[in-house]
Amino acid sequence: MKSRIALSVVFLLIAATAFAADAAATQSDAQKSFTTLKSLAGEWEGPVTVADAPEMSGAKMHLSLRVTSRGNALVHEFQEAGTPLDATKYDHPVTMLYVDGDQLTLIHYCDAGNRPRMIGKMSPDGKTIEFEFKDISGNPEYHMHHSVFTTIDANHHTEDWTFMMKDKPMHAHFDLQRTK
Repeated sequence: MKSRIALSVVFLLIAATAFAADAAATQSDAQKSFTTLKSLAGEWEGPVTVADAPEMSGAKMHLSLRVTSRGNALVHEFQEAGTPLDATKYDHPVTMLYVDGDQLTLIHYCDAGNRPRMIGKMSPDGKTIEFEFKDISGNPEYHMHHSVFTTIDANHHTEDWTFMMKDKPMHAHFDLQRTK
């Protein structure tokens, strides 16, 4: 009797291990991309370069990336470094990232008062996730249109954001180093 129980426990452990391995192997591309982004959780700082407006370049930005909702969402918040957190001021956008079905989704709660939604795809090397504009809630005249997250290493990543000003794009590049 004891050997049957022991054998049953062994088979149960083998089945559980096989199930866990199969679940990891069948992770969707969206889930893999989201896992990559969640690895960036923490505090970051670095300069911004605005190609189309050099007078806006050089400001040091602070980025907070926080995993929330039992691991199902990532909160992305930018603000100028060294300034107190004040959601009533400009330059404090919040972006939410999450997996929706088979898509990695980004919704940007923009200072312009709208909410563009973008869909992300990971590059074949797994280091870059690029988000393409899908649709928008609110006024589409001025809106965030495209973003790219590139992981350099565990303590360094870049972000590129394209903001549409009527029909003219403005591109900002953030070179970020982990502070926490």
